[in-house]
Amino acid sequence: MALIPWTGRTMPAATLTSLREEMNNLLGRFWSTASEPFGLAEWSPPLDVSETDDAVLVKVEIPGIDAKDLDISVAGDVLTIRGERKEEVHEKGRNFHRVERRYGAFTRTLTLPAVVDPDHVDAKARAGVLEIRLPKKEEAKARRVPIKAE
Repeated sequence: MALIPWTGRTMPAATLTSLREEMNNLLGRFWSTASEPFGLAEWSPPLDVSETDDAVLVKVEIPGIDAKDLDISVAGDVLTIRGERKEEVHEKGRNFHRVERRYGAFTRTLTLPAVVDPDHVDAKARAGVLEIRLPKKEEAKARRVPIKAE
């Protein structure tokens, strides 16, 4: 005896794909940190990585973080960004109804898409965005090859 009556119709493949993607997203958020589900224990600022012919560019959102509280290092093809957003001092007699902003230390480590020159890295922080320019080494720069027509 079936609990759900059979209507003779099947679920479209697009619906199943969408359901699978939603489940993958949910499980990905659940297992995003080892210590606590849904990333509640840690935070890390979002970043963008792009590449030009001459450099790798990294932009990191760091609102509320002073440049003196950041540390950038390059070892081989790995960029590490460490920092800390310090918690604001709470006043006595003030009742919070919602606290969503994250505080504390973070570390972002990423493998760079090209070999860079660690001696000429340039980093600037302005308007809550950290911009890191990592110039490529000569051997990593793309070279155009002329094609001879015969």
